Amino acid sequence: MVTIGYAAMLEQFAPREAVELAALAEAHGFSGVMAADHFQPWTPQQGQAGFVWNVLAAAAEHTTGDLGPVTAPTFRWHPAVVAQASATLAAMNPGRHWLGVGSGEALNEHVVGGYWPEAAERINRMFEAVEIIRKLFTGSLAGRDVKHAGTYFRLESTRLWTMPEVAPEILVATAGPVTARRAGRTADGLITQAAPPERMAALLTRFADGAKESGRDPATMPKALQLHLSWAPTHEEAVANALTEWPVGGMRFPRSDIRSPHDFAQLARMVRPEDFEGRLLVSADPDEHRASIQRYVDLGFDRIYLHNVGRNQRAWIETFGREVLPALVR
Repeated sequence: MVTIGYAAMLEQFAPREAVELAALAEAHGFSGVMAADHFQPWTPQQGQAGFVWNVLAAAAEHTTGDLGPVTAPTFRWHPAVVAQASATLAAMNPGRHWLGVGSGEALNEHVVGGYWPEAAERINRMFEAVEIIRKLFTGSLAGRDVKHAGTYFRLESTRLWTMPEVAPEILVATAGPVTARRAGRTADGLITQAAPPERMAALLTRFADGAKESGRDPATMPKALQLHLSWAPTHEEAVANALTEWPVGGMRFPRSDIRSPHDFAQLARMVRPEDFEGRLLVSADPDEHRASIQRYVDLGFDRIYLHNVGRNQRAWIETFGREVLPALVR
C-alpha cells in the first residue's frame, strides 16, 4: 500500500504552525509527517529552523499517522544521542516512528566547528552511525549493554533504558546508486528526494540488489520519497513561490559544501524559472501534479511525502486532499 504524507518544512514555518499544518494535512487525507533536521534554513527568506525532535513529538499529539525525521547522526550528533531520541519518540508513539539518516550537509553540520570531509568519508561515517544505532536498538531490546570502537566513533558499554517494544525502522537517505546498494544491504529501507524517473528506477534497482545480497526481499522493505513541488492557483504564483521560497530546487550543482544561508541567497539570484525544469514541477494544474506523483507510485515507492514550496500551505493541502490524493491509484 502506498501512503502519501506531508513534509513539514521547519525551515519555512515556526514550530507551532508546522504542527498545525501537519494536523490539517492529516484531516485532508495525508497519512503521515516527515521533517528534516536543520540547524539553519536554506536561505534567510525561509526564516526558521525549529528542532525537529521537539516538533515531531508535538505533531504526534495532534496526528495519528507515521512520523520520521531525516537527520545526520555523524557531526552535530553522536549516533548514541540520535538512537536515544529515536527510541524515546517510538516508545511514546508505538508503531508510528521511523528514523531517516543521511550523510549531512555543511549548512547544518559545520556549526560545531569540526572538519568537513569529502563525500566518501561522510558516507562511511553515516554507515558506521547506522551500525551503532542498530547495535543499541538490538542490544537494548535484549536487555544487554553494547559497545563500539570504529573508525569514526566510540561507544562505551551502555544501553538505551527507554525502548519501544519494536525498534524503529532505519531508512538511509541517498541519491547515489552505490550508496543505495549499500543501504539495501545494511538498512531497513531507503529514503530519497525525487529526481527524473529513470534515475529513480536505477536507484531502486541498486537498493534491491543490496537487499538481495543480504538475503532479504526488497519488496517488503520501505522505499520512501520526498517530492518537492510548487502549486498555486495561477502558474505565475507557482513560479514566484519557487523562486522566492525554494531556489535551491533550481540549483544544478552539489550543495553539500555550502555553509551559510546567506551564501545560498547569493546563489539564488542566478536561478531562473527554466532551471526548475525536470527538477521541480511548477504548475497550477492539480491533475498535472497527480500524474507526477503517480509516476513515482508506479516506480515502486510506497511512502511519498509532499512538500509544496510556497507559503500557501492551507490552500494547497485542501486542494490536494480534494483533487489529487483520492485520484492516485495505489
